[in-house]
Amino acid sequence: MLTIGAFARACRLSPKALRLYDELDLLRPARVDPDTGYRYYAPAQLEQARLVAWLRRIGMPLARVREVCALTPDAAAGEIRAYWDQVEAETAQRRDLAAFLVDHLTTADRQEADPVLELRYAAHSDPGRVRRHNQDTAYAGTRLLAVADGFGPGGTPMSRAAVEALKSLETREVPAGDVLNLLQETVEAATEAVGHDSGTTLTALLWTGSRLTLVHIGDSRAYLLRDGALFRITHDHTLVQSLIDEGRLTPEEATSHPRRTLLLRALGTTPPDLRLQDAATGDRYLLCSDGLSTVLPDARIRTALTAADSPETAVHTLVDAANEAGGPDNVSCVVADVVGARKV
Repeated sequence: MLTIGAFARACRLSPKALRLYDELDLLRPARVDPDTGYRYYAPAQLEQARLVAWLRRIGMPLARVREVCALTPDAAAGEIRAYWDQVEAETAQRRDLAAFLVDHLTTADRQEADPVLELRYAAHSDPGRVRRHNQDTAYAGTRLLAVADGFGPGGTPMSRAAVEALKSLETREVPAGDVLNLLQETVEAATEAVGHDSGTTLTALLWTGSRLTLVHIGDSRAYLLRDGALFRITHDHTLVQSLIDEGRLTPEEATSHPRRTLLLRALGTTPPDLRLQDAATGDRYLLCSDGLSTVLPDARIRTALTAADSPETAVHTLVDAANEAGGPDNVSCVVADVVGARKV
């Protein structure tokens, strides 16, 4: 038998931690002296103690450590892998938010000297050729461009609620950091009203006069047409995109994958991506639901955006093209041109 001190040194856990794990029924000593209360451990317990120590070092909560320790090795490995995937996703979200805040704070003074720009915009939404109801919401205004794609029985009110929450920004200034709070409050209220079996994607651009704040979650998309080249400025939060990122699937294979519509993130499940986007005169932005991007290749989208003489023409051309390609889903588009304006 090993004393608590010797056992602690062998497994790299402190005596204080061992006493806590005893109280939590996570790692009981093999024997407790009835007179002194001193704890003794068996050498065979070292493997479990070391596992607990390793799991704590990667930050796993004690409740989950207890669950992992009760599993078979294969099942425990799967649970650890799932936990770390979650940690990496949450870390990436915090990293992106931190980058946004740094960018926002360090460029606040510069924005005063930037040329004032304006948006010319149009929005169009269509149920498509197959769906009976349109669960998309598309909106374009002087300061806000947004597309939301609802799903589930309450998908329509969810997508509308997400866009309505941001529409308040058309008439009042909201600090950048408060955008996420505003979205969170709206999602909670909408979820309570329509049930937890519904949700929505959201892709939006909030105009600040010379820069755009991009808010994005799900598989709706935002594109930028600049100097004749088309750039996708959002990243799909889908199973197939994660497989592409891991090198397990090619973009061509993803188009026919049986679970290509499976979302990994939607509004309300995790915070949306948030970042600043520089704008320049001559830029043309497209926001669209997956009813467009899944049926039209980027080359076809670029051609339509390049040829259209106005945002109004562009949105109708793109929606018509999606319907001509079968229109299997609701399709929504918002197109906006960045034009120069003089400060008064």
